[in-house]
Amino acid sequence: MRYFIEFSYNGKNYHGWQSQPNASSVQETLTKALITLLCSDLEIVGAGRTDSGVHASQMFAHFDFEENFDQKNLIQKLNSYLPKDIAVTNIHQVPNDAHARFDATKRTYEYHIDTQKNVFNNEQSWFCHLAPDLKLMNEAAKILFDYTDFECFSKTHSDVRTFNCKIMEAYWVQHGSKLIFTIAADRFLRNMVRAIVGTMVEIGTEKKSIENLRTIIESKNRGNAGASAPAHGLYLTRVEYPYISNK
Repeated sequence: MRYFIEFSYNGKNYHGWQSQPNASSVQETLTKALITLLCSDLEIVGAGRTDSGVHASQMFAHFDFEENFDQKNLIQKLNSYLPKDIAVTNIHQVPNDAHARFDATKRTYEYHIDTQKNVFNNEQSWFCHLAPDLKLMNEAAKILFDYTDFECFSKTHSDVRTFNCKIMEAYWVQHGSKLIFTIAADRFLRNMVRAIVGTMVEIGTEKKSIENLRTIIESKNRGNAGASAPAHGLYLTRVEYPYISNK
């Protein structure tokens, strides 16, 4: 039987989602917890990668397990066993051919910027002492809908077969001193959101013009885009599937 585990994590202490040699990862930590509590050698497959330091308020991974178990009891045990920066919220039984990565129909990220120094938020948002112009950045965000090829925002030497992504949402809002960018798409390239945010902040601080964004996207050259925004301001907030109610 196949299960989707739904969870969240603070990425500060992890080198991203994916297991890797000589580095702590969310995947490795969650896998060890499941193996210990279910007394079974199993593997988990995540909905996607997040880079080192990136957070997730909603993430999914799938695993296979043939014995029956009390889902509510397992969630409670996992949350007692796991470190404080990983929390399991649900476990869903899904079709046996369901795939946490390939079946996701929409992914949503938020990027948080603070324009006022805040000692309590300095590890959860990017402090920009020069407040970017929200109107300029929202005008730039609208341009993203005119394109599907985002190679210019992709990490170089990536192993992807296509750079095409369908952007479904892209907008900035302000809450006091905080600026929040929301972007949703059917898929994302490695480093894509952070590269978009870095480029938009340059537009918002008038280091680049709005029309520069079209030139950057059409160049398909990562070197023409802005520097990547810091990882600690980025959150994966929602992953959607056709067979899971996501309220």
